[in-house]
Amino acid sequence: MNYYEIGQRIRKFRKAYHLSQEQLAEKVQISVTHMSHIETGNTKLSLQVLVDIANALSVQTDELLYDIPQNTKTNMKQEVNEILDSCSMQEMYILLDVLRSIKTALDKYGDMN
Repeated sequence: MNYYEIGQRIRKFRKAYHLSQEQLAEKVQISVTHMSHIETGNTKLSLQVLVDIANALSVQTDELLYDIPQNTKTNMKQEVNEILDSCSMQEMYILLDVLRSIKTALDKYGDMN
């Protein structure tokens, strides 16, 4: 298990959520020094700390343990939010209508395999 890579993934998610090491450490109830050592791979983290970090970052533990494809549900939600943030209210209403229609069609016809 490569603790440096795990630490780098934790850092990537932390920064994506605009959290400082201090803020994440506080959420996880560990010291800032310990958080820094986790992110640099200078210490092994316990299973409980890994779970607490994943919960604080709203990601699956697998996303921290493994270098998985970028199209995870969390990443896709973040991308959708970024798109919505750039929309006017009128555009958001239109997109919401389209999304509801697509979801209804998927629910209705999705089980045709």
